[in-house]
Amino acid sequence: MKDRLIQEIAAIKEQAEADLAGISDATSAESCRIKYLGRKGLVTAVLKSMKELSPEERPEIGREVNILKGGLEQRISELKDSLGRTEIEKRISSDRIDITLAGRRMPAGHSHPLRGMMREIVDVFTEIGFSVHVGPEIESDYYNFEALSVPPNHPARDMQDTFYVDNGCLLRTHTSPVQIHVMEEHKPPIAAVFPGAVYRRDNDITHSPMFHQVEGLMVDRHITMGDLKGVLSTFCHRIFGGSLDVRFRPSYFPFTEPSAEVDIQCVMCSGSGCRVCKQSGWLEILGCGMVDPQVFKAVKINSKKYSGFAFGMGVERIAMLKYAINDIRFFYENDMRFLEQF
Repeated sequence: MKDRLIQEIAAIKEQAEADLAGISDATSAESCRIKYLGRKGLVTAVLKSMKELSPEERPEIGREVNILKGGLEQRISELKDSLGRTEIEKRISSDRIDITLAGRRMPAGHSHPLRGMMREIVDVFTEIGFSVHVGPEIESDYYNFEALSVPPNHPARDMQDTFYVDNGCLLRTHTSPVQIHVMEEHKPPIAAVFPGAVYRRDNDITHSPMFHQVEGLMVDRHITMGDLKGVLSTFCHRIFGGSLDVRFRPSYFPFTEPSAEVDIQCVMCSGSGCRVCKQSGWLEILGCGMVDPQVFKAVKINSKKYSGFAFGMGVERIAMLKYAINDIRFFYENDMRFLEQF
């Protein structure tokens, strides 16, 4: 048994020398280590066989095995270190930066189309003297409905399915509550617009649970429907072009009286009739009206002394009409193929 193990040790040593001579990378070196020194390696197998030797034979074989094992461990370790350094040097050499090359140009960022559209809308009004105010997106029922002449049982609440949160608060369904805050904090004359996000339970190709509005308010002595028509006609021509016709139709809103819808000549067919305008030649873009005296009463403004008008529009709807977009969800999908067009 002793002689067989001595021959086996010699054979392992010779085989290991041949294997070590052919190693060219760190991965092969690790494979060699496992082959000879791993739990099922050849040297480990010799160590396990020593239990069959007599006590007198074990010291001699043990010494030979330990010499072989220690030599292999050292050779493989040195080889792995050397090969590792060589690989790092090759990688550094191949990855070297040529500082004379031109830098890679990063694509420039741009505003989201809705942000750009909202800015364009607000700019039209600020240029004619309106100030800009924003308010909280979580509102009380009083500011979102009651102060705007929409009591708890009013049917107009059915037009705006509301997201309610704790303590009787809600996600605002329009930016009209900001009008109430402004009229409470400022005395007339007032000319202001209120951009921001609003929330309703609605979701299809033309509606989103969250969307954006820009509403406006003007309050002063002797404000008339003629002032309202002049301001909004100017807005429509600035956004869609001066050649398009604008019309006002009677409508209903709980916080304005009289109320109107504003239509523009269809931007798709120039008024000749198409599928988008349902062959009517007109497209509705916003609602408006003279401020109801009940709203003035809620904010302690004398409706016999002052009058005013208010209006509101959906930013997404304006953008969809201006850029001929047929699905509101495109604005929220973050598809670069869509966003890069703006």
